[in-house]
Amino acid sequence: MSELYSQPNKKMEDLPPGIRFYPTEEELVSFYLQNKLEGKRLDLILAMDRIIPVLDIYEFNPWQLPQYAGELSSRDPEQWFFFIPRQESEARGGRPKRLTSEGYWKATGSPGHVYSNNRSIGMKRTMVFYRGRAPNGRKTDWKMNEYKAVQPDSSSSSSTAAASPTLRHEFSLCRVYKKSKNMRAFDRRPVGVDEEIMRSHHQAAAPASAIIQADHHESTTSSHDLQNPPMALERSNSAAGSSSSEDHAPDINPSQTDETSSSLMSLDTQPSWDWDQLDWYYGGSS
Repeated sequence: MSELYSQPNKKMEDLPPGIRFYPTEEELVSFYLQNKLEGKRLDLILAMDRIIPVLDIYEFNPWQLPQYAGELSSRDPEQWFFFIPRQESEARGGRPKRLTSEGYWKATGSPGHVYSNNRSIGMKRTMVFYRGRAPNGRKTDWKMNEYKAVQPDSSSSSSTAAASPTLRHEFSLCRVYKKSKNMRAFDRRPVGVDEEIMRSHHQAAAPASAIIQADHHESTTSSHDLQNPPMALERSNSAAGSSSSEDHAPDINPSQTDETSSSLMSLDTQPSWDWDQLDWYYGGSS
């Protein structure tokens, strides 16, 4: 970040890969918003305007805002930052107008505090964009966090000041973002990668499954050489069971024998493997 301050002509494309503008709420209020409100250092103000430009965002629809974002977030697919100047209606003591050409921003929830060293330094309000006009607007995935700084003398620890702090309205800072359906924001895969991985996994599993089916076919073919293959298999299983637990060998029901024989015959005639079983098989053996 210091390179941007010391080298005014340096752009985001010149920085190493992986560098992103991802400030905390405390940094947004205590550094960017406070310095913007104070306006004492011209070099710092010019550098910050390149990172967080001044824009009346209510003149645009939210999907138009990324093209006006600063150098460090213009290509960010998740969030964009802006300084919002105070509207004339606010200067006259009225409420801000949050209408756009295709919708409106509506506040949701209760305002929250932004803290630094256990002291309130700002207030945060979350808003959602609705397409259409109230009260029949349609909720979208576009959201915004609006931050306003607290007057230094009103940020004391007293309960009265904490309940109703005095805010500065010359500028507010907003973070516009589109609600993501993926919780793992920093481990996202491009669209189609998961399908390609599954396809490769199935292709790798196919030759091995053919070998398993071939081995199964050989065992069933050799069993046909026996006079009564199902009974022979059953007797061998019973013998193995009796050798391990002679005192607890269960009685064999003839009906169970018939069911076992029919099930074994179906395996001999129609060997089949389900892909889910193969995936489980290889997953367990690895």
